[in-house]
Amino acid sequence: MTDSPAIDLSNQFLIAMPNMADPNFAGVVIYVCEHTPEGALGLVINRPTDLTLAGLLERIELDIDDVDTDGHTEPVFYGGPVQTDRGFVLHAPTGKYMSTVEVGELALTTSRDVLQAVAEGDGPPRLLVTLGYSGWGAGQLEEELSDNAWLTVMASPDIIFNTPPEQRFNAALKLLGIDPIMLAGEAGHA
Repeated sequence: MTDSPAIDLSNQFLIAMPNMADPNFAGVVIYVCEHTPEGALGLVINRPTDLTLAGLLERIELDIDDVDTDGHTEPVFYGGPVQTDRGFVLHAPTGKYMSTVEVGELALTTSRDVLQAVAEGDGPPRLLVTLGYSGWGAGQLEEELSDNAWLTVMASPDIIFNTPPEQRFNAALKLLGIDPIMLAGEAGHA
């Protein structure tokens, strides 16, 4: 059993501050799936790619069930710069898939069976699919927080699944009561 980190950001949003220099993370909202003393794993939820879910299913040779009416036109998201050739599915409800980690009322699945279920029309009703993830080593995320790189707030499934991607950043800020125009890139120091 591992010790808990001093802070546990699992099931929270990381909201990039305006001074974020890394282009992989400028302007992003990340859903933190796991945060332990060994590090953290999260998924960018507001950076859609040109690839659709139907295109991804075709690419991995899963045939979409003919009774499926929505066509899976929703985008696949850029989840972060780590393992960009691997799929990550954030979904609700949790279901019974081979490789799933529950985070609050959501689940993160990395096994192909969840996408098979989606192709067959029996997948989770709420899902966000990414290629890649965002990862931090031990203490790295905590250091970035102390450097004023991120704001944190408890995650909202409504923002993940029901808010258009281009509105998710502002919606996450509103959870903190912050107007994006009021954000400054530097922390005040006395």
